[in-house]
Amino acid sequence: MLLRAYRISDRLGLVLIKLIVELVALLWWVVRGVAGLFWAIILGLLAVLSGSVRALVRLMSVLIRAVVGLSGRVARPVARGMKSGVRAAVRSTSSAGGSMARRAAARESASIKVVEDPLRAQNRRLSAAVVVLGFAMVGVLLWATDPARSSPAPVVASGGLAADPLANAPAPITPESPASVLGLPTPIPVATQVPVALRGGGTIAYTVRENGQTDIWLVAVANRQAIRITNDLTDERDPAWSPDGTRLAYASRRDGNWEIYVFDMLTQETTRITFDLSYQGKPKWSPDGLFLVYESYQGNNLDIYAVPVDGSAPATRITDHPAPDFSPAWSNDGRRIAFVSLRDGNRDIYVFNLDTLEVTNLTNTPLRDEDNPVWSRDDRQIAFSAWDNGVEKVFVMPSTGGEASAVAFGRTPAWSPDGLSLTFAADSVDGQQSFLYALPLGAGGGIPADILNVPRGASSPTWSERPIPPALLNSGLPPGNPEPLFVERSERSSVGAPFRLSPLLDVQAPSAVLSDEVNESFNALRQRVFELSGRDFLSVLDDAFWDLQRLPNPGEPRRSWHMTGRAFALRRTAILGFPPDVEILREQRGVDTVWRIMLRVADNAQSGQLGEPLRAIPWDFLSASGTDVEAYNQGGRFRAEVPTGYYIDLTQLAEDYGWLPMPAGSDWRANVAQRNFWMFYKPEGLDWCGAMLRIYTRGEMVNFCGQGT
Repeated sequence: MLLRAYRISDRLGLVLIKLIVELVALLWWVVRGVAGLFWAIILGLLAVLSGSVRALVRLMSVLIRAVVGLSGRVARPVARGMKSGVRAAVRSTSSAGGSMARRAAARESASIKVVEDPLRAQNRRLSAAVVVLGFAMVGVLLWATDPARSSPAPVVASGGLAADPLANAPAPITPESPASVLGLPTPIPVATQVPVALRGGGTIAYTVRENGQTDIWLVAVANRQAIRITNDLTDERDPAWSPDGTRLAYASRRDGNWEIYVFDMLTQETTRITFDLSYQGKPKWSPDGLFLVYESYQGNNLDIYAVPVDGSAPATRITDHPAPDFSPAWSNDGRRIAFVSLRDGNRDIYVFNLDTLEVTNLTNTPLRDEDNPVWSRDDRQIAFSAWDNGVEKVFVMPSTGGEASAVAFGRTPAWSPDGLSLTFAADSVDGQQSFLYALPLGAGGGIPADILNVPRGASSPTWSERPIPPALLNSGLPPGNPEPLFVERSERSSVGAPFRLSPLLDVQAPSAVLSDEVNESFNALRQRVFELSGRDFLSVLDDAFWDLQRLPNPGEPRRSWHMTGRAFALRRTAILGFPPDVEILREQRGVDTVWRIMLRVADNAQSGQLGEPLRAIPWDFLSASGTDVEAYNQGGRFRAEVPTGYYIDLTQLAEDYGWLPMPAGSDWRANVAQRNFWMFYKPEGLDWCGAMLRIYTRGEMVNFCGQGT
């Protein structure tokens, strides 16, 4: 009997130990389930805060897995414990004797009560919890994705009016969008701030030279919309706004010689102001809008004049000096006129006082040539442009004198209507195009704002606070001259080199031929020079094409552009005579010395019908061969005075047709052959070897450019 009791207690102890182990396992899985629920709650909060549907779906998945895992882990150990207990009891009772076992079994069967399985009740409670959590997740999902909750607030525009919300809606997500790649919501853009330099608004007038003519354009600062307002086949330039911004004064050759005109922006009518066969240009308004001050060439002298706009009185001469005075600008107090003069040997800015009749040299810089002065709105400063160490810069200085400060790279500055910014023109680094910029100069300053991309060489901006009249915007002004300056008719060769050489008709030169790719542009340039100067100056050349067998003269490079059939040379003797046919202006462009050729017009057109007067002192090469040691060392010197008469800018005309001036060699001061003032070439993006291969085969160029060319 005792042995049986021992065996029964031993079996019950084993059952108890197994139940304890299963309870520990159950506790461990409960802890894991609670941790899963904790992270599910964290994910839910993140989903609500970010509005991410993806996070909400992930949340529901985690919750379901946590609940199912918890229910499974709870049910399995309980079932295993109950099953183990029953099996142990059966084994223990089966070892007892026959009758005793049957009586015990009968008593146990009689004492059993019918009750519900606790595992089934627990599963039912867990299923109800899953359903409740599912409904909660659906509600959270609907709340987080409500469009009304995620719509951006309207942006308040200037003036206090609410702007269109659609104008600030998020941009659509595309496969290329960084937001879609990262799985992040697209950021909502904010209203674009107007650059400080452009807050003056209004309209800017400026000049553009295209297709061989200069015209005047307008651009609305607010929307960068540009329109052309002049389109005569001759040149129009030097725009200047009236104080009220309703009229634009400018210079034009539309009637045969340079005169001053005024264009009314409201009526679109043009009025001629000056009537004189001589040259007139560079007009500026008086602060009351009643007078125009301008430059005029009378009696072989360039001086400053003023004339009433209504024509009630003849023009009054302001300056009277033997040296050229030009580029006037009237102060806003009406009592001073700034201008540029060569009276001290180079271009300086002077101020003429209308009360005391005194003239003061404001800049006095012998090594820098200033031009284009303009007064600030409060008359305390004067801005101007100048070539400084081979670079064109914009300067600002006190109007009473003092040190000038360079504020930007560019030319022809003008003040904004609010007086806080400067607009100016500047070329790109590669020199292929130009830009109009505005630079804030108020408290704190700032960086230049890009107003407009304009053609190369655009210049002379002037700024008014008035917008462009709607009638002018919709008037259908004509486009630019549609006719090209020339048509290059070239034919590719069927054998050998791609192109052949073509003769220049009626041109005197050692070898009067050029490449078939450029000969038409030369002929068109020659005709244009004749029309504007009254002289067939390009009918006689020192050089055109050089054969491969020709050896260079001492000091000349072996690789001459004359060999490419893309260069021509003027007569070197044109600098001789009294007066000489050409005057040469020395210009420094970075590290290069470049010569500008000014061609004197025909003697029978020296009254103003053709050309215009010089505004710079020419370079004198002949002085290098005299007794002046300094002139010999420097390859020449500036002339003592500006020659009189009318000239055309041959270099500018050549560039209109694609012909560029050849820079002087680095040793031009000592090497006469490297001065190159006589030479023009047309590379059209080709280097020397590339240009040679247009008229020669690769085999013929082996000794010059190698096999790999």
